[in-house]
Amino acid sequence: MTVAGNVNYAKHEDGYSVITLDRANKRNAINQKMASDFKACLKEAREDECTFLVVTGEGDKMFCAGGDLIEFHGDLLPDDAFTLLYGMKEVLFDLASFPVPTICLLNGNALGGGCEIATACDFRIAKEGSTFGFIQTRLGIIPGWGGGTLLYEKVPNSFAYHWLLHADIHDASYLRDHGWIHNIIPREEWENMDKIIKPYVNRSLEQMRILKSQYHASLSILSLSDKMNEEVRHCANLWDSKEHQEAVQQFLARK
Repeated sequence: MTVAGNVNYAKHEDGYSVITLDRANKRNAINQKMASDFKACLKEAREDECTFLVVTGEGDKMFCAGGDLIEFHGDLLPDDAFTLLYGMKEVLFDLASFPVPTICLLNGNALGGGCEIATACDFRIAKEGSTFGFIQTRLGIIPGWGGGTLLYEKVPNSFAYHWLLHADIHDASYLRDHGWIHNIIPREEWENMDKIIKPYVNRSLEQMRILKSQYHASLSILSLSDKMNEEVRHCANLWDSKEHQEAVQQFLARK
């Protein structure tokens, strides 16, 4: 196992790899160090030629609460905000363009950037009772890591548009009906990872690569990075807006 701060990487004897967000005491919220470590773990997984990649979180309540507002705060000019956000955009693109299937095991709730990370993965498997929300518009911005762009690629356009605009928090069953969640696992079965990922284990590396390349072709992966960059820039331009600054201050006051 490779431990890089609050992001862990492990290669399993069956050929797959696991990246774990390990900051449960902060709801696995992403700070700049975690963004850098996440990218390093993805590089290691790619070099290990794993058959598939699992992304999950530590703890039993929250997969990821998004960006840590202590660092991703509202007191930044647009250019500075873009620089801050861009690191996680690159992480999400690395996930989206990973050469073999990626599976997000949603061990708990996800909000904001947590939903962006999950959307960058190919498949999302949720623990029963978990809830998920692209809540960025409640904070006066839009998704800042390119996850909104990815959402349009993963679910029907009208649903993506509605979810991003309304910023609703939905349960796993609702999101399975709309194509974002692929499977829901009962709480009592959640710790049995071998059973959860069994359908993926008995596939060769070559099979996985071919299937993923076909999927990439359907996404027009080569143009996806530019579209994600544009979304990050739009988010950064909203960063010093009155609405965003007030929303962040209200959050920090509660803390």
